[in-house]
Amino acid sequence: MSPSLRLLTTLLLAVALFNPNGSRAAEADEAPLRKAVALYASFDEAVRLDFGQGEPVPGTRSVDPDDKKKFVFEKGFDAKLFRTLPGKGIAGGCLEAGPLPPRNGRLFFSAKGNVAYRKAAGWGGAFSVWVNTDPDQLLKTPFCDPVLITQKGFNNGSIWAHFNDAKPRALQAGTYPSIPDGTEPVPEDDPKAPLTRLKEPGFKEGDWHHLALTWDRFNTGQRDATHTLYIDGKKIGELKDYEVGMDWDLEQARVYFAVNLIGRLDELAVFNRSLTADEVAVLHRKPGVLQALKQRR
Repeated sequence: MSPSLRLLTTLLLAVALFNPNGSRAAEADEAPLRKAVALYASFDEAVRLDFGQGEPVPGTRSVDPDDKKKFVFEKGFDAKLFRTLPGKGIAGGCLEAGPLPPRNGRLFFSAKGNVAYRKAAGWGGAFSVWVNTDPDQLLKTPFCDPVLITQKGFNNGSIWAHFNDAKPRALQAGTYPSIPDGTEPVPEDDPKAPLTRLKEPGFKEGDWHHLALTWDRFNTGQRDATHTLYIDGKKIGELKDYEVGMDWDLEQARVYFAVNLIGRLDELAVFNRSLTADEVAVLHRKPGVLQALKQRR
């Protein structure tokens, strides 16, 4: 055996001894990410939770037909407007949404037990989702939120990612603090607004794109909150040195999804802590990385 071949054999043996099973090492690296999941819906077989707390079948919030200033919350949803498409997702099946529900209807899961909210202490979290739509051609309403976590509304104690009403539409992510009743929120076009923006995402129907928003140090009472928006594993922007406080009653707060969406949604997850850039990269690189959680509900 030549010296060079002998050296190569020695190196390969050393690698094998140090890491006898590469797949197991990868699984170990992914374990903390899966452990951080609080809510997960694969949409493989049905529109329902695979992992999380509360009612597994989403409910529907709609405008009250008798008082347009109020909302009604009902169990279940219209299966003609929201359905699964087996084998058509980024990993397994996916949710297809459209046409739009009447009375501004939107699907939700409970936030209680699924969002790591703490009223008087710093807390963080993240959400991750895959979206397939053309925001400039398919969407029919001024705003479309793939994910919206709130009790009252998107501009009063809320965490969200949405396509706005610009032409072309921008993709924005915001973490708006709760404000007293009667107080006007900071407009989205104000440079001081607590959001990050990608002006022209360029999404087209048929293409899957990964969205992730991660946040930390909410409800500290200090100007130290952060959030970071990632699209397709790349950091788009971040919020720093901002005070963000959510004044929620978790019994009334909800995780809304596919709000005003015409298109497809897949692999929805909410995490009980902030995620690192490397963890977001794993979610993008391995779309099915959370599917092991389907066995745990």
